[in-house]
Amino acid sequence: MPNKGTIIKSGISGMVLVVLLFFVMSPKVSTSYAPVPKLKTQCPPGFKKNKNNECMAINLYQQYDSPHDNGVGGLQTGLPEIRDGFSPQEIDLGRYLFFDPVLSGNQTISCATCHDPGKGFSDGMATSTGMNGEKGTRSAPTLWNVGYLKKLFWDGRSKSLEDQMQEPLFAHNEMDNTPENLLQSLNAIENYRSLFAEAYPERPKAQAIALDEIYTALAGFQASLVSLNSRYDQYAHGYHDALTLNEIEGLNVFRSFVARCAECHTPPLFTNQQFAVIGTPEPNGLPLDPGAQVPFQDSTLRGAFKVPSLRNIAKTAPYMHSGRFETLREAVEFYTKGRGHAVPEGEDLIIHWHIWEPDLSDTELDRLVDFLKTLTDESFTPQIPEQLPSGLEPAL
Repeated sequence: MPNKGTIIKSGISGMVLVVLLFFVMSPKVSTSYAPVPKLKTQCPPGFKKNKNNECMAINLYQQYDSPHDNGVGGLQTGLPEIRDGFSPQEIDLGRYLFFDPVLSGNQTISCATCHDPGKGFSDGMATSTGMNGEKGTRSAPTLWNVGYLKKLFWDGRSKSLEDQMQEPLFAHNEMDNTPENLLQSLNAIENYRSLFAEAYPERPKAQAIALDEIYTALAGFQASLVSLNSRYDQYAHGYHDALTLNEIEGLNVFRSFVARCAECHTPPLFTNQQFAVIGTPEPNGLPLDPGAQVPFQDSTLRGAFKVPSLRNIAKTAPYMHSGRFETLREAVEFYTKGRGHAVPEGEDLIIHWHIWEPDLSDTELDRLVDFLKTLTDESFTPQIPEQLPSGLEPAL
């Protein structure tokens, strides 16, 4: 496309000037950059393409019949159903969108700003910072294995990835965009128009990019973030030497009736996807976060939060919904200090019955930390795009 100066000098018709002014006044992104590569036609690791061009999850846990929601179970327990069936092209388009700051209102932050693959798809902060330095109220949860989760956000207020992502996209203290501006931004970029046509070949190529297509592509990418090949997984599948003696001792503490960690952080997903009131302290000076009480309008859920997965937990400090604990050692020690010991004065919370007084020794706490570090697996970490369709730099 000619630049503004060339068009003005050429004395072309007013109609072309109107079109030009639309792009000039649109968001600060050029409409034409060097074309990005075609979208990938192969599924990401951990998925196999079927004859319908759908990426279906495949992993060793699928060989186990033991139900995932039947108590603690053994090591060889099945996983819940994953969100799969996206095309390779949808997933790859979602990868570009995930790292592209064009999705934010002022084009300075991306989804990856709060969900950095180098930090376990979290951000290393107690509470996240959005556009213009706006502080959030809760920590950014990891996105590893998010395709298996049935409730999203710490308070479980969303049931789908497509629904969940709209809040950070359009919240003033996060990405601060609007649906109208998001559509205008992407439709003004020739690269994105071409890639969306490639990812959704059934619709007319000239059709404008739609919100549902944006949400679906991002959901496909996030659901592809699978982490199931840690040293723990190798041990669970029968390779005993994958863990050291200290780590095995930590696993035994984790699964014991005394510590009871596994009853909420149930393998192999390391969450039972339920809510729990554990009475974790808020940062100094902040009032109690009511948690799931608000979206579910249920006073018994006051201070309740969704049990997070512990996958890649060593990469996602600080811990708890408010990032209250800096280290894993602090986090595990919280559970052995007595039932409800950190509940603010004047609050009468219904603490989960698993949170009692296990009175674990320092050695047992150390072994727990040793074990938790075996849940790290980043072998399927996706590649950060070297070039974005918008021409902007990837925002982390």
